[in-house]
Amino acid sequence: MYDIVLTFITAFLMTFFAIPSIISVAKKKQLVDHPGDRRSHEVSTPSLGGIGIFAGTIFAIILWTPFRYFGDLQYILCAFIVVFLIGAKDDIDPIAAKKKFIGQFFAAGILIFFSKIRITSLYGLFGIADLPILVSVILSFVIIVLIINAFNLIDGINGLSGSIGVLMAICFGTWFFMVDRVELATVSYAMAGAVMAFLYYNISPAKIFMGDTGSLLLGLIAAILAINFIEQHQVISQNNKNAFGSPPAVAVGILILPIYDTFRVFITRMLKGRSPFKPDRNHIHHLLLNAGLSHMQATAILVSVNIGFIILVYKLQDIGTLNLLLIIFCIATLLTGLLYFYNSRKHKSVRAKS
Repeated sequence: MYDIVLTFITAFLMTFFAIPSIISVAKKKQLVDHPGDRRSHEVSTPSLGGIGIFAGTIFAIILWTPFRYFGDLQYILCAFIVVFLIGAKDDIDPIAAKKKFIGQFFAAGILIFFSKIRITSLYGLFGIADLPILVSVILSFVIIVLIINAFNLIDGINGLSGSIGVLMAICFGTWFFMVDRVELATVSYAMAGAVMAFLYYNISPAKIFMGDTGSLLLGLIAAILAINFIEQHQVISQNNKNAFGSPPAVAVGILILPIYDTFRVFITRMLKGRSPFKPDRNHIHHLLLNAGLSHMQATAILVSVNIGFIILVYKLQDIGTLNLLLIIFCIATLLTGLLYFYNSRKHKSVRAKS
């Protein structure tokens, strides 16, 4: 327990004291994110906060992970470095999306083939239990890359991606501690501490953004924790008081905002005949800004909704994976529909007055 607490504190302090220097250097070197048509900020802002998050997370993990567990982390840390380098390069000198995907698949490959972090069972979803090895590998690649980019896609307003990251890390980290997966609890709380320190500087008016360096790292850690959460239920007894019913649906509930918003915008873009990877201002946080909310108001609402989904999946975990997934996505779709309806009424009212 003390190692976990010290991990959190160390990551927090490392990031908290590193970020002012990062802000200073970024401004001197003009490594800033400028306002634009798709941007939600109005002044040029440094975008290298992910460097501070990475430094705090890595330092705390290496310092406080008990030695007998550390060997299990070597490949995970290698994947961290790959994603960090991709994100840092893109924040300093933007690179093509194809190159970013190649790097993400490389990091995913390290996790799948060396750390054996992959989905091996669907727990009866669509009548499927154990997966053939090839299907398991392909599905794991898709899930890891999807979650990595999901956090990148929701990083559009102050505080949102970081707050969801902290919420996710605390949920998974606490559970891993309870089932004696100390190394994963350490990763979770190291990230939570580092991101919480970053959020101090990211609250409006933001002094710094996490950039791709931070959001891709958050997404990678979320994928690692979610897959391990699902797979750990293959090991622990269902009679264990810490075992969840419907583990895949519970994991989706914890990560509902980035996962649902990514699926929604991809489907919307394809229905309009556009590439699912072509960016726009149709994310849920953009809809909330269009409704007249500030960055922090939109963030508070979305984090609160995500907490509501976590409570929902906890209460309904025993109804079955498919049933719980249907309920999750139906409620998410209903809430998004209400937001569209509100914005439509608001815009019609504005046009009528003009």
